[in-house]
Amino acid sequence: MSTSTPDTEDSGRIERWVTRTIHRPERLYRVLFYVAIFGFLFGTLFPFYWLVVIALTPRELLASVGLTPNGLHWQSFVEVFEVVPFHMYVANSIMLALGTTAIVLVVASLAGYVFGRLEFPGRRPLLLVVLAISYFPPAAFFVPLYRLFAGNVSLLGISSPNVLNTPAALLPPFTALFMPLSIFILTTFYAQIPDGLEDAARIEGTTRLGALVRVIIPLSAPGVATVAVLTFIYVYNEFFFSFLMTTGEFTDWSPLVYGIRNYQTQYTQLYNLMGAASLIGVLPVAILVAVAQEKIVSGLTAGALKE
Repeated sequence: MSTSTPDTEDSGRIERWVTRTIHRPERLYRVLFYVAIFGFLFGTLFPFYWLVVIALTPRELLASVGLTPNGLHWQSFVEVFEVVPFHMYVANSIMLALGTTAIVLVVASLAGYVFGRLEFPGRRPLLLVVLAISYFPPAAFFVPLYRLFAGNVSLLGISSPNVLNTPAALLPPFTALFMPLSIFILTTFYAQIPDGLEDAARIEGTTRLGALVRVIIPLSAPGVATVAVLTFIYVYNEFFFSFLMTTGEFTDWSPLVYGIRNYQTQYTQLYNLMGAASLIGVLPVAILVAVAQEKIVSGLTAGALKE
C-alpha cells in the first residue's frame, strides 16, 4: 500500500490548480477583477467613510473612535460655519476656479486651433515642449513668481507691484500649471474637425476666429467641457501656491484647504470639524462631476482614440 507525504499532496493540488487555470483562465481573470474592484473601492471610499465617522463623533470621544461613530453629533456640520467663516473660503475657491477656467479656455482654444489646424515649421516639437511643461513641479516656478508678485523685481528702476493676497498672485500660476495639458487636449479635438466645415464657414465670409467660435468649438464640445471641468477641479483643490501666496485669512483670497487648516490652532485640534468641513468642501466638485460625467467620459475617450 502506497502512502503520500503532505508536501507531495500540496504539490499535486498546486499543479492541478495551475493546469485548470491554464485551460480555463476566465476564473482567474474574474477573481483578479473582483480583487481590483475591491482595492479601488476601499482606497477611494474608505477615506470618505472615515471622515464621516470623525465628523459625527463628539469631540470628547475622538480619542476612542473606532470603525463606527461614537454617537451622532451632527452639530459639527453647523459648528463648521460658526468657528471659521468656512463658506467664505469655499466661495474663494469657487471664484478662483471659475476665473482660471475662463482664462484657460480662451487661451487654450486659440493655441489648440493653431497647433491642431495650422501647419508651420516646428509645430510638433513645440507641442511636445508645451506638453512637457505640464509635468514640471510647481515648486520650480515658486521663487521667481513670489519675488515678482511681492514687488522685489525691478526693471529700469520700476519695481513690480505687490499683489500678494490678491487673485493677481494666484490666477497666473494656476493658469500656467494647467494650460499645457488643456492645449494638448483641445489640439487633439480641433484636429479632428474636417477642413470642409471650416472652409464652408470662411466662404460665407467669417474669419478664422469666427470659424473657431461658430464651428470648431461647438463641434468639439466634449473636449472643451473636459478641459473646463478638469481645470475647475484642479484649481478648486490647489493648495501649494494658495498656501504660499496668501496669509490664511478669507479676506486675502485664501482657499478651501486653508479654511480646513484653520480649525487647528496652537492649543486645539478640532478634528471633527475638519472632517465635517472636508465633506462639505467636496460637495461642489461632486455635484459638478455628477452633472458633467457624461461629457468628461466622452471627452477623455474621444481624445484617447482619435489622435
